Amino acid sequence: MTGLKDKKLYLLDMDGTLYIGEQLFAGTKRFLSFIKERGGRYMFLTNNSSKGIDSYVAKMKRLGIDALPEDFFTSVDATIRFLAPKNYQKIYAFGTESFKRQLKEAGFPITDRLEEGIDCLCMGFDTELTFRKLEDACILLGNPAVDYIATNPDWVCPTEFGYVPDCGSVSTMLYNATKRLPQFIGKPQPEMIELAIEKAGYQKEDAIIFGDRLYTDIKSGFNAGITTVFVLSGEGTVEDVMSSDVKPDFIFKDIAAYTDAVEKL
Repeated sequence: MTGLKDKKLYLLDMDGTLYIGEQLFAGTKRFLSFIKERGGRYMFLTNNSSKGIDSYVAKMKRLGIDALPEDFFTSVDATIRFLAPKNYQKIYAFGTESFKRQLKEAGFPITDRLEEGIDCLCMGFDTELTFRKLEDACILLGNPAVDYIATNPDWVCPTEFGYVPDCGSVSTMLYNATKRLPQFIGKPQPEMIELAIEKAGYQKEDAIIFGDRLYTDIKSGFNAGITTVFVLSGEGTVEDVMSSDVKPDFIFKDIAAYTDAVEKL
């Protein structure tokens, strides 16, 4: 427990950890101030690939938190780094307009229609999902020469009213039709954590990750070899910990409980 006070880089999941939907958790502002008061830095990490960083900056502002683009690292950022050396001829971008725009701005040849020459299907969390996209994906995945990439394996995304299906759930649906699963890029892959640490200019021993999901947030920290904190304010439960092979280093009711505990050290 005493090692918690020595951390310098706080990697923070957002949905279910700092807020749900447009509801900021009561302890979030105090938690972020606590980090800065101790000379630390925080970075917001998210597997949510439906929005660009500009949307997250604007959302944080609405919630009363000042944030800059460099404070964020998303699964789309990690996916772009993964795709860069692949030299695909044409990528079918299965996702939101924001997702497609981010891939296009990164210089990739993308399409959202069935065309000749497609050699990669890249899927994100699609809040603009249509049956046509599902049908297109099934046709493309019938060709083993088409690579299949997905930004994140999350089953659900939290909302104010509960949960909605995320990228992992849609990939399971497509598996039932095509018997193909994608290569997932975001959390729990360690590269997303390692790239964020590198971007911030710290070492692994300086870093700690907070999240509400064992199978993405906590597992990514475990895979990268950094300290993990599991909060019970979102999707995950104590029962999940008991039944999982993934064990967090610490468990707190929420980030307010974490702040209370570390302030006493």
